[in-house]
Amino acid sequence: MPIYEYECGSCGHRLEAIQKMSDPVLKDCPACGQSTLKKLISAAGFQLKGSGWYATDFKDSGKKKEKSGPSDTPPKKKAGGGCGSGGCGCH
Repeated sequence: MPIYEYECGSCGHRLEAIQKMSDPVLKDCPACGQSTLKKLISAAGFQLKGSGWYATDFKDSGKKKEKSGPSDTPPKKKAGGGCGSGGCGCH
C-alpha cells in the first residue's frame, strides 16, 4: 500500500499515512483537530525484492565485473580460410 504525506493547513503538523489508493483522503488533523489536512505530492519509493526480472536482468548492471583469469578472455579466431571454412570465426 502507498504511503501518503499530509500537512495541516491550520497548525502545520505533518504526518504519513499508509492507505489504499481507494481510501478517502484524510481531512482531520490529529494534532489540532481541524479539518484542514492536505495531501502532499511526494516522490514514491519502492524496493524490488525476489528473483524476478529485476534481479536477473538489472540488479548488478551498474557494477563492474572483476576478471577471474584466462577464462574471461574471448577465444582467438583461427587463421586462414574464408567464410565457411571455419577460419572466419562465424562458424
